[in-house]
Amino acid sequence: MHGAFADSRDWLPQLDGLSDEFTVVAWDAPGCGGSFDPPEDFGLTGYADCLADFIHALALERPHVCGLSFGGGLAIELARRHRALPCSLILASAYAGWAGSLGREEAERRRAEFLTNADRPLEEVVREFSTTLFDDSVPDELVDEAVDIMLGATRPAGMRAMGNAFADADLRDALPSIDVPTLLIYGDADQRSPPSPVGEALHAGIPGSRLVVFEGPGHMVNLEAPERFNDEVRTFLRG
Repeated sequence: MHGAFADSRDWLPQLDGLSDEFTVVAWDAPGCGGSFDPPEDFGLTGYADCLADFIHALALERPHVCGLSFGGGLAIELARRHRALPCSLILASAYAGWAGSLGREEAERRRAEFLTNADRPLEEVVREFSTTLFDDSVPDELVDEAVDIMLGATRPAGMRAMGNAFADADLRDALPSIDVPTLLIYGDADQRSPPSPVGEALHAGIPGSRLVVFEGPGHMVNLEAPERFNDEVRTFLRG
């Protein structure tokens, strides 16, 4: 599951790199890519129930569930509401919701930013947002590719629904009940969900979880370091 301002194309390095050994499926979340536009009050529960329906529709029995950023919070909510579904969790650049990981004031600031941006010119918004996603050392070509995906994936309805859902979300109480193997992956240059304190708090809250921090990447750790990301995921799933 991808994050905000994105769709399934954010996972192309994983779809290509892991499909030799695993069946790899990436979705377009409601409000993104080719999926339907949800209401503004869809909430993280709405996303999680929709994801559960998606898993059932594809007859994916107990899949390993991987989410980045918003998608990581969604994976946690899926594990809470549909405990029998995930076989394991891979949480990349993840939060326990904005409220749960960043506090109410910052959650409300980000909500307001998303709602305001939904009414602004998309290219202007995407260009600004992209500056928070990558380390400064990332090649311009990679950033341009990500921007192209964001421009094709993002719609105002998705921005509003995701902004509201994640601002309202505080998943800290769900962490101790996660009883499947869990891998946490962060980049040490992440501006949006820094491994300290965000990743460390999730690691402390999820029993038996493993935390891996890559030196160099920012928020889009799967795109900035795809080979290492795939290696970590492959090793985890084999175990």
